[in-house]
Amino acid sequence: MGDNVVVSNMELERLLSMKGGKGEASYANNSQAQAIHAKSMLHLLKEALDGVELHAPNIPFVVVDLGCSCGTNTINVVDVMVEHIIKRYEALGCNPPEFSAFFTDLPSNDFNTLFQLLPPMANYGNSMEECLAANNHRCYFAAGVPGSFYRRLFPARSVDIFHSAFSLHWLSQVPESVEDKRSDAYNKGRVFTHGASEITTNAYKKQFQRDLAGFLNSRSIEMKSKGTMFLVCLGRTSVDPTDQGGAGLLFGTHFQDAWDDLVQEGLISNEKRDDFNIPVYAPSLQDFKEVVEADGSFSINKLEVFKGGSPLVVNQPDDASEVGRALANSCRSVAGVLVDAHIGDKLSEELFLRVEKRAANQGKELLEKLQFFHIVASLSFVL
Repeated sequence: MGDNVVVSNMELERLLSMKGGKGEASYANNSQAQAIHAKSMLHLLKEALDGVELHAPNIPFVVVDLGCSCGTNTINVVDVMVEHIIKRYEALGCNPPEFSAFFTDLPSNDFNTLFQLLPPMANYGNSMEECLAANNHRCYFAAGVPGSFYRRLFPARSVDIFHSAFSLHWLSQVPESVEDKRSDAYNKGRVFTHGASEITTNAYKKQFQRDLAGFLNSRSIEMKSKGTMFLVCLGRTSVDPTDQGGAGLLFGTHFQDAWDDLVQEGLISNEKRDDFNIPVYAPSLQDFKEVVEADGSFSINKLEVFKGGSPLVVNQPDDASEVGRALANSCRSVAGVLVDAHIGDKLSEELFLRVEKRAANQGKELLEKLQFFHIVASLSFVL
């Protein structure tokens, strides 16, 4: 039944990915809410792009999406970035340069599905106007880059724009003290930080800040002079780190209760549940700001909490069964790979069936309560 499998922190980077493919529980089919949230923030992205320094047309312009996953959302945002920069060149009466776009994520990401979704390349021998006018084509060279964005991924001074959405709340590892039975931070009885002890959540906060510091240090080496970063991650409005907001409701209620169901039914042990922790932390503005200011490589153009809305998209809000299925699929699309590795496919199926049933019991109330807030940061590189 997979009861002898434990996902260690060393394995996390190798395993962690959004659920690939194009099935019902895949990320590609359960990221409509992220698309809606991203669209609502496009004006902030374009505002950030207006601050990027344009260079000579003979130098390729490089954009990077960090944490691209495997759906169309990453393609859409790269399209927006490239087209916006092209328009800036044209407004100055200059010919735009060639563009390169790099899609990055952990090695376990389903790059194959992503590449299948990429539209064909437009003929770069034509003018940029013809390139933009070509329907269902892209105006940039594309490549995938596997690796953790908490480390270096690109040559020094090679990137103009870094973009990352809905990724930085994923930690590089579960804090070691949280999984240490001898530690006061041991997260006994829980699989997430929502409602956990202050000691446990502080361990998560410190891990988030260490990870963000590594992220900023790497980007400060890779970015060109006066380049820009636009970052979006789950955030919270509460000063209390034990209140993880929308992330807490997604992973800390029905998901948590479903694990408890498996324990009470004798399908897994208490210890097996306690050995599993979701490596996610929703920071406050202050958590984020402290790291950026301590790094000192980036000036803050904008740093705010943005209300994204519900992570669930349903056709019939009054249909409790559809709401339950949507929440289970949403949860599974982002955490299912880790659950599968920890307890095996069969028990994972049982767990998410219980998530679906529990969520359906609240239905419309759940839609109203489950709201995500995001930290939105526009940063300029300062040499």
